[in-house]
Amino acid sequence: MKKYIYILLATVIFSSCESELELFSPSELTAAGFWNTETGAKAGHTGLYGTLRGSNSALWMLGELRSDIWGGVTFESPSNVSFIESNFNATTAPFGAWGGFYTRLHRLNDFIINVPKVDFVNESEKNHLLGQAYGLRAFYYYTLTKTWGDVPIVLEPLTTVDPSNLGKARSPEAEVMTLIKSDIEESLRLFGSDNSFWLGSRVYWSKAATLALKGDVYIWSGNVLGGGNADFTAAKTALQQIASMGITLESSYENLWGSGNENNNEFIFAIQYKENEATNFFNSMVGRSTEIYPNFDDKGNSMNGATVDGANRYGPSEKTLVLLDDNDDSRKATNFIYLYSNDNDGAGYPNYDAANYFGAIFNKFLGDEDGTGGRIFESDTPIYRYADVLLLLAEAKNHLGEDPSGEINQIRARAYGDNYVSATHGYINGSKVDNANAILEERYKEFIGEGKRWWDLRRAGDSFVYDNNDYISSSKSYLLKLPITVDMIGRNPLLEQTEGYN
Repeated sequence: MKKYIYILLATVIFSSCESELELFSPSELTAAGFWNTETGAKAGHTGLYGTLRGSNSALWMLGELRSDIWGGVTFESPSNVSFIESNFNATTAPFGAWGGFYTRLHRLNDFIINVPKVDFVNESEKNHLLGQAYGLRAFYYYTLTKTWGDVPIVLEPLTTVDPSNLGKARSPEAEVMTLIKSDIEESLRLFGSDNSFWLGSRVYWSKAATLALKGDVYIWSGNVLGGGNADFTAAKTALQQIASMGITLESSYENLWGSGNENNNEFIFAIQYKENEATNFFNSMVGRSTEIYPNFDDKGNSMNGATVDGANRYGPSEKTLVLLDDNDDSRKATNFIYLYSNDNDGAGYPNYDAANYFGAIFNKFLGDEDGTGGRIFESDTPIYRYADVLLLLAEAKNHLGEDPSGEINQIRARAYGDNYVSATHGYINGSKVDNANAILEERYKEFIGEGKRWWDLRRAGDSFVYDNNDYISSSKSYLLKLPITVDMIGRNPLLEQTEGYN
């Protein structure tokens, strides 16, 4: 992958994200004849994933930071506090220039327009690449509309710069959702019966990824946008197809993580990281030796000499610590290393103790020791995995008035392993609200650090956000969507501010 990313970067320089939708550069690729060969098209395809990886920290922040997971004690100055607390306005709005996503969309549009004209030795490969591209475009637009609601729709690469024609108004949320669904169907059409993973790897989009996205999108559309049972049924049908594609729930939660476990059968689509190529952003959830060494883990072991390398800018909220405080559930130890200021006379702290708690190291994406006392943060980060599919399926069933307990209990049984006792840990079908809360709680524990929780709350409905977020209430419902920055409107007068921020 690395070689082709370098080729792509050497071939084309795009405009910076500061001028998104106001000043795109022309498509240098097309002008240079980049799309004349299968080799060039495949290099362009690989570059799509390099740019996606560049957006992964933004995807994570948008999907997680405004939830109830973070905002707790940190060893160092915390990051993005105002975003965690939804403390922003049109002047201080985060993610200016649409978070850089339109630069990525420009490259996808270039790919989608030009690749059909390229001759391939094997046309099925071309279809697979295009199926990936349409799926990725749907994923980007889904992220945009979940974040801002109405957003500009841009489907053509810019080949000439005409300043009088650069501005584009926001399209209604319903129109954006129509485009997303259309791209999903085109992706599935292009994949056809090909359920394979490109180069046998889960770091490329696939038919399974499109089906997972379809389930996600249609539950959102059905509940948030009022599509109702027709959308929930479409979601359920899509999600139920994925199990036949060689995708399963791995036997143990803890064995999903780390570079040695990334070729598991649960990951559907993941962002790839690799030493000397790119490292992920989870080093900001570890800490420095000066803070960590004087402390003890929850078993009473000294942390002196532990291999650490990074900062500690995000801390789990007390709600998160209490929710996970079940030693029979493998997700507690897998997600966090709890640190305490003393060893409790050698007994440690088997359960969370607020009075002696010092902080936590995020363990799930801790990376690998580099042999020199540091760490390499090269863990792939999943966008979709089969546990996600099962709990989305539980959501769809619950909306349809069906029993979601089977899917919930698959996740619980895996988390508890040999400790699982059906009578104690099993979930029994209840009311729709009870089921929704049970699903949300299971997803909370399961997907910490995977950029899911904020979207889970939003997809469940506004009342679930208000019940779980200390900073957003029904009287401030406009905070559910982000404003656009004042300078964006200054550069593009056709843009109107997100409702509520005027």
